[in-house]
Amino acid sequence: MNDFQILAFPNRVEKYNFMTIMFLLIYLIGVMGNVVIITAVLVDSHLHTPMYLFLCNLSSVDIIFTTVTLPKLMDILLSGKTLVSVTQCFTQLYFYLFAAGTEDILLSWMAYDRYVAICSPLHYQLIMNKRKCVLLLSGTWMCGCVNALFLTLSASQLIFCHSKKIHHFFCDIKALQKISCNNANFYIIVYVESTVLGICPFLLSLTSYIKIIMVILSIKSQSGRRKAFSTCTSHLTVLMIFYGMGMCMYINPPARNAEEQDQVFSVLYAAVTPMLNPLIYSLRNKEVKGALGRIIGKKACV
Repeated sequence: MNDFQILAFPNRVEKYNFMTIMFLLIYLIGVMGNVVIITAVLVDSHLHTPMYLFLCNLSSVDIIFTTVTLPKLMDILLSGKTLVSVTQCFTQLYFYLFAAGTEDILLSWMAYDRYVAICSPLHYQLIMNKRKCVLLLSGTWMCGCVNALFLTLSASQLIFCHSKKIHHFFCDIKALQKISCNNANFYIIVYVESTVLGICPFLLSLTSYIKIIMVILSIKSQSGRRKAFSTCTSHLTVLMIFYGMGMCMYINPPARNAEEQDQVFSVLYAAVTPMLNPLIYSLRNKEVKGALGRIIGKKACV
């Protein structure tokens, strides 16, 4: 087999022009929003803290997330050329898995950062020092890279005997499994990988927020509880959206219109979520809004 056929939203052919415009807007808003966050963190010295260093990396991953899927989807919708080579397919799969795995681990470290800031504020500078943050981020990107390479190489060993038609809008690992005929071992590999790289970071995030909530509830003053909780509401919102969409995409029960359902959840997971992340952080975070205001004010004065 030299190529695959991407069947993106085959039941919505008459709406392809509208969908192209919609995906273009999602892509542009997501990329510009994340570039603004990265710029604000790099330029404003007030944001040179571990929390915003993690946020800068999250925005970088989100740009990869949308860039690896949406431009090719828009090309398919506009040109009608649904064939992609095997090399293109597995390259797209690699970068998608790389972005998903890296963001998963990164969100768990951001949850741990909020746990240390709220539960051990006096030791925060000691625990979350610059050297440790650099090591955590380097390890996160390396884990995402190695995990994506391992899964992509494993997927490349599959024999696609059922069909070359991928009923999805990109080369997703779940869609490739459906058209392969020797996927028993691959199922085991994916299960182990999802347990290690999916559930473990999720449990770290869950444990961090359970302890955070317990500490916040123990604060006697209402203003103190509100102030403590406000420092983590943006990240908690992003975390809930990311894991919620991921579970809907990969753990949803079989349905009559499962393929169309998978594509809808995939759009929410791989396109809408990266677009919402910078909006959530810029709208709900006073420090980010303050940094953007200072940057705009400096440019206005110049």
